[in-house]
Amino acid sequence: MNRFNVKKVAVLGAGVMGAQIAAHLVNVKVPVVLFDLADTKSPAKNGIVTRAIDNLKKLKPSPLGDKADASLIQAANYEEHLELLQGCDLIIEAIAERMDWKTDLYTKIAPHIAPGAIVASNTSGLSITAMSAALPDALKPRFCGIHFFNPPRYMPLVELIATPTTEPGVIDQLEAFVTTGLGKGVVRAKDTPNFVANRVGIAGMLSTMKEVERYGLTYDVVDDLTGKKLGRASSGTFRTADVVGLDTMAHVIKTLQTTLSLETDPFYGSFDTPAVLTKLLALGNLGQKTKAGFFKKAGRDVLRFELDSEEYVPAGQKSDEVYARMLKKPAGERLKLLRNSEGPQGQFLWAILRNAFHYAAVHLGTIAHTARDVDQAMRWGFGMKQGPFELWQEAGWLEVAKMVQEDIDAGKALCNTPLPTWVFEGPVAEAGGVHSAQGSFNPTTGQFEARRTLPVYSRQLFPELLLGEAGPDYRTAGTTLMEDDAIRLWTLDNEVVIASIKTKMHAISPDVAEGLSQAVDLAEASYQGVVIWSGDEPFSAGADLQAMLPGFMMGGAAAINEAEGELQRIMLKIRYANVPVIAAVRGLALGGGCELAVHSARRVLHMESYVGLVEVGVGLVPGAGGLTYIARRAAENATASTNKDLIPFLTEGFKAAAMASVGTSALESRGLGYVLDSDVVVPHKDELLFTAINEAKALFAGGYRAPHKRLFPVAGRSGKATILGSLVNMRDGGFISQHDFHIAGLIAGVLTGGEVDAGTLVSEEYLMTLERQAFCSLLEHPKTQERIMGMLSTGKPLRN
Repeated sequence: MNRFNVKKVAVLGAGVMGAQIAAHLVNVKVPVVLFDLADTKSPAKNGIVTRAIDNLKKLKPSPLGDKADASLIQAANYEEHLELLQGCDLIIEAIAERMDWKTDLYTKIAPHIAPGAIVASNTSGLSITAMSAALPDALKPRFCGIHFFNPPRYMPLVELIATPTTEPGVIDQLEAFVTTGLGKGVVRAKDTPNFVANRVGIAGMLSTMKEVERYGLTYDVVDDLTGKKLGRASSGTFRTADVVGLDTMAHVIKTLQTTLSLETDPFYGSFDTPAVLTKLLALGNLGQKTKAGFFKKAGRDVLRFELDSEEYVPAGQKSDEVYARMLKKPAGERLKLLRNSEGPQGQFLWAILRNAFHYAAVHLGTIAHTARDVDQAMRWGFGMKQGPFELWQEAGWLEVAKMVQEDIDAGKALCNTPLPTWVFEGPVAEAGGVHSAQGSFNPTTGQFEARRTLPVYSRQLFPELLLGEAGPDYRTAGTTLMEDDAIRLWTLDNEVVIASIKTKMHAISPDVAEGLSQAVDLAEASYQGVVIWSGDEPFSAGADLQAMLPGFMMGGAAAINEAEGELQRIMLKIRYANVPVIAAVRGLALGGGCELAVHSARRVLHMESYVGLVEVGVGLVPGAGGLTYIARRAAENATASTNKDLIPFLTEGFKAAAMASVGTSALESRGLGYVLDSDVVVPHKDELLFTAINEAKALFAGGYRAPHKRLFPVAGRSGKATILGSLVNMRDGGFISQHDFHIAGLIAGVLTGGEVDAGTLVSEEYLMTLERQAFCSLLEHPKTQERIMGMLSTGKPLRN
């Protein structure tokens, strides 16, 4: 089969979802044209679309990796521009959830669709098969459903839904593009109401609301119980509903109400729209989009809605600590404790978990192909660490099944439908759960079914596995070359050394630094390169401050000076290695992590990487070459420019370091100078290692040589004076403290080369000496010591 080459995408509908889908397409460098109705209230017929594009730049969290990329979205309207569809390989319809509107639009666009193009409807639950009836027969094989979760940039899940007339190869092609091109996790859903994730997830939210009423809990307490403590999204239940939009939630509930019945879903009696949701909709309080829903902000205060008074009252109540302790217990013990607890919070937690197990088991055969689809959908679409079947399996399959069935028999569950026979008998009971080394259970065939083996998945060397599944573990895979408590050096192919940091938050300790040095030595002797990749997030949260404190207490600044000097030496060793060192960045690369990345030959970054020098937050300056990197890059950029004045090229780097700016995407980090145009941004997190290894091999095969060591000019004392002059007003106006000003002065001093004339040529080692001096002087400063202890004790920056 030929590769599905997506050169351009059309998105139909510039509403909340359509515009954000378009934004994510430009994030991953896919050209996109965004359509909507012609604006009848403005001379500019593209007014609806242009306003939607402008609004993308205002939304938080930002749907754009770089807000400037909003200009890359091409605006169009159905009245004037339908011929543009002929140049699109994929057309995603994302208009309002009205079947008649969607089918009318299909009739309008059908004559303009190019042969071979795929047409997909982004709907949260309408029947894809019913929609396809409006299409010409020639288009039906290339039509399917594609359900992005909101917000499309951040939520991993995309559901693909085939109709009886969709060609299987079309779904394969689209799955490959959505996985590698957009960085998403694909679940193939059956064409049933609300598909998989919303069917299970919204039923779970309705169940939660029902149990909230039963046990008389407040929304803030429920969110505290059903957030991170339960292994779910930190926003919990009601804050999540606000983010999704209460109107969207109401629509999904309406779909369940109108397309299902007691005959088709025994839980139908629990699908009533909750009274509080009805009231909030009537008030126009739709959640985050209207700045009020279950919660709203009043200045810095968070308020919660109270149905009885129809007023917002102060929020912030937390759950009882005893339940936090229960939720840390092993799964089997945890569920028993909750089930037997006497307090309403514990009974509530057991009830919602029991209801989730019950619902997922009863409906597995009708809504999904395998149990894997349900658990992946809940992980990727609702931010759960485990899907319902995973938790059930971990806690002891038959024992939990018995507890759930006892509650059903006692009339405590949402309905009296018993658990399916396959729960207690046959392959699942024998295997102790629905996920096994053979695959995940398919209730239609009664067999365990392996994952799909599309070529795209060969790029995921260590895919995200479900509990009970068989698959490679990066912690033990390959051949170990060296391993201690801080780092593992290993290889998959005997061609590239992989350095995996093992410390908490992958902090860079002296042992980690020594391990990285050994990785370079090994690679230079026998391999093609080094990839720094640690398996999960973050790349590195920075230097290990706690590891540094004992040395400081015993030997003072002199001991730290020596340790920093060694770390700087290793950074330069990485930069000037005779083989390419690739930083495979995912998540945070802060402080020392940022310095490690910028000294590598190349960076391969997951789209959601957050890079920056943040040392000022603990009252320090970058000490492992970060400021030296900024000064060198400024000199290189000035040399390549017709403007030889260094100050304009230093200013942005100075601001980034002095303000601890962090790029909120790999694209934004490029704007800060920490990511270069030659670096690679990978949409899918599980393809990062594959891409980084191949990048190392490609550089090696191309005759890689380390860059020449060069002297470069600095701005000198006059440059420092210019930079600091811009901060005097901020200090005198109280916008920054005197200590902030002092730190900024030290940063400016390093970047400009200290007490030398403008244009003086310096080496990296010279500037690194200045970095160490500034770093160590701050370590002895009482204000910095207060900031360090504040961060270690509270995890938050202290401003003093």
